[in-house]
Amino acid sequence: MKITLTGSLGNITKPLAEILIGAGQEVTIISSNPDKAKDIEALGATAAIGSVEDADFLTQAFTGKDAVYTMVPPNFGASDVRAFISSVGKKYAEAIKASGVKQVLNLSSIGADLDGGTGPIAGLHDVEQTYAELDGVAIKHLRPAYFYVNLFANIDMIKHAGILGSNYDAETPLVLVHPRDIAAAAAEELQHGINDKSIRYVVSSEATAAELTKALGTAIGKPELPWIEFSDEDALNGMVQAGLPEPMAKSYVEMGDAIR
Repeated sequence: MKITLTGSLGNITKPLAEILIGAGQEVTIISSNPDKAKDIEALGATAAIGSVEDADFLTQAFTGKDAVYTMVPPNFGASDVRAFISSVGKKYAEAIKASGVKQVLNLSSIGADLDGGTGPIAGLHDVEQTYAELDGVAIKHLRPAYFYVNLFANIDMIKHAGILGSNYDAETPLVLVHPRDIAAAAAEELQHGINDKSIRYVVSSEATAAELTKALGTAIGKPELPWIEFSDEDALNGMVQAGLPEPMAKSYVEMGDAIR
C-alpha cells in the first residue's frame, strides 16, 4: 500500500511509520520542518516538506495514495484554537477530495461527539463534521483517551510546588492511552483497509486522578505526592505563568471542566 502520514515524527506518527514500513508498506511522511527530512528518510519513508495549511501541497502529497492518516498538529500560537483545528480539517478535506484518495484514517479524540465545551477537542468535532460531508470516501476516526505523555507538562509543578493537580478533583475518573497503542491501532486500521465511515475508541487504562498521582509519586520516590484541585481561575493563571499562551490555556481549562 501507498500511505501518506501527517504528524512528522511525533509520538504517534513515528511508531506508526515504523510498523507500516516494517510490514512492507510504501510510506510518505509530511512535516513542516525541513530538518526532519533526513530522519524521515532514515526510517525508510519519503519526506514531504510543507504546511498542513496548504491545500495544494496536501493534494500533491495525497495523490496516488491508497490511504492517508490525518492529524492536526498543535499550534500554541493560535489566537483561536478551535478555529485553527477546524481550518486545518477543511484543508485536509479539500485535499482528500482533489486527490481522489478513498481511504482516510483521522486522529480525533474522546469527546469529539460533543459540539462544544471541550476545549481543543471541539475543533476535532468540527473536523469530523467536515469529513462527514465527503462523498465516496471511507473514513475511520480514531478517538483516543488522554495521553500519558501529556503528564510530562506537570514536571515543573511537581519539582517546584511538590504537587500535581488540575481543575477537577482527585476522584475524577480518567481514561488514558499511550501513543504507541494509538499507533498500533492506526496501523491495524490502515492495513486492514477502511471500508466505511466509522469510529474506533483507543484506551490503554483507567484510573482516578488520585490513583494516577500515587503511581507517579511512587515512581519518583514521592509516594505522598498530593493531587490538588484548582479553581478555573487558578488553573488558567498557573498555565499562563508557566508560559502557555492565554488562548491555549483557556482551551485547556475548558477541557478540564469537561473532564470534571
